[in-house]
Amino acid sequence: MSHRAVTVETSARLHFGLLDLRTSAPRRFGGIGAPAPGFTTRLNTSLADTITAHGDDADRAAEFAGRFLEHYGLTGGATIHVERAIPRHSGLGSGTQLALAVALSLADLHGVTATLPELACAVGRARRSAVGTWTFAGGGLVVEGGHHPNSPGASPLLARVAFPPSWRCVVAIPDSRPGLSSEAESAAFAALPEPDARDVERVAYLVLVGLLPALAEGDVRAFGAALTEIQEINGRWFSSAQGGMFAPGPSTDLVRAMRDWGAAGVGQSSWGPAVYGIIDGDAAAHELASRVRDSLGSRGVVHAGPFPDGGARIVR
Repeated sequence: MSHRAVTVETSARLHFGLLDLRTSAPRRFGGIGAPAPGFTTRLNTSLADTITAHGDDADRAAEFAGRFLEHYGLTGGATIHVERAIPRHSGLGSGTQLALAVALSLADLHGVTATLPELACAVGRARRSAVGTWTFAGGGLVVEGGHHPNSPGASPLLARVAFPPSWRCVVAIPDSRPGLSSEAESAAFAALPEPDARDVERVAYLVLVGLLPALAEGDVRAFGAALTEIQEINGRWFSSAQGGMFAPGPSTDLVRAMRDWGAAGVGQSSWGPAVYGIIDGDAAAHELASRVRDSLGSRGVVHAGPFPDGGARIVR
């Protein structure tokens, strides 16, 4: 058995919202998002006779390794050490990033040639949102096109636009009720009311003539205004499942506070409780992060920094 090992590190992902929840939509879901500063998953993998994993989120890492090996009909196992993992059920895509990190490392060790969407399929990810798959692949704002009923697998990447280097993102995970996942998430989606067609059209308009041009021109205020409105529309879509426009309690309070404290754009990532504020410049970001930390005290964690400009990193 080979003693060669690979290390993979990947950033958390921010989910900025879905494009279309309607069951009648020609392409359902779709989404926008970006890699997040501060929170990362890092793991070391080597081949072995059986699957063993230790460290943060070890059980899930072992499960993803088993799925990968079974999917490709590979024998043997793997030893996985998860040095650190994105906090689970926080709205930052921990499962997808861990799954893809395991898949990428095993593909490298076994000489499997596969696209990233194929790797996502192998470990059972990207069934609803492909935002995390595409942030694993690279940096910048990503827009993915949603699922076509006749096209299984990860939704296609439509756009990737780099963030201006001076823009900063403050991400906070307050100590709060975990976001929905797995069966509970699937049940919540099934019970959501159909969104109004005008809301769906408004989100598409805001992405196409709000977010993307503002990002291309480096206009943080226009970008933030479009993103905040998208978040509010999405929040209404999910309010029946999460008890409000944003997750009740500290998440809702922090979104409002960061807007009052000068953030150009604010929102909640996926089901939360993670929330974020986008602002221009180091000094402004430091001040915003300090106020968020003071507000949370010991009841949460805060990271601030530039948007990562690349995807997952592999070291052989």
